[in-house]
Amino acid sequence: MNDNVKTGLLIAFSILTLVDTVMIFSDNDVSYDRSNTSAVTASNISSNATLPTVDNNAVVIPENTGPKTSIQFAEMEHDFGTIEQNTTNPKVFTFTNSGDTPLIISDAKGSCGCTVPDYPRQPIAPGETGEIKVVYSPGTQANQQSKSVTITANTEPATTVIRIKANVTPGENPTTVNPPLEITQ
Repeated sequence: MNDNVKTGLLIAFSILTLVDTVMIFSDNDVSYDRSNTSAVTASNISSNATLPTVDNNAVVIPENTGPKTSIQFAEMEHDFGTIEQNTTNPKVFTFTNSGDTPLIISDAKGSCGCTVPDYPRQPIAPGETGEIKVVYSPGTQANQQSKSVTITANTEPATTVIRIKANVTPGENPTTVNPPLEITQ
């Protein structure tokens, strides 16, 4: 190692040691004694505290810990009636922020891939209206179908479920899951 590198490392080490020493002597009466600590238990936390949970070894931070509001839909369920397979069926659900704080929708999920929601990403002011657009594409589904969209927002409760249903008529060549077996001899 050349002398300049050795000198630089020595200076850096000296500065770190000096900073550490200053921090130790200026701890503002902070105690580092760990023998007097207590565990966090259900009895020593606030009853309205929201704690993270563990799901599959990952910490899940609770959502919507800020001010709560309420959401009011013009209709909670829509019946498309009789529709054909392999069609696209849109529906717009209109809602109003009926609370006193801005409504923030953090997620909207369909119950399956055939039901795709689109929701506003910007806050909705109190008294204002918004729309959640849902597209139902039944593909090869047949007969009576019922699907849902779960909306997560800063509401109480945190989730609201809207529903769609339809009677899907099979096409001219309906597909069968298990075609009959032909036995040949």
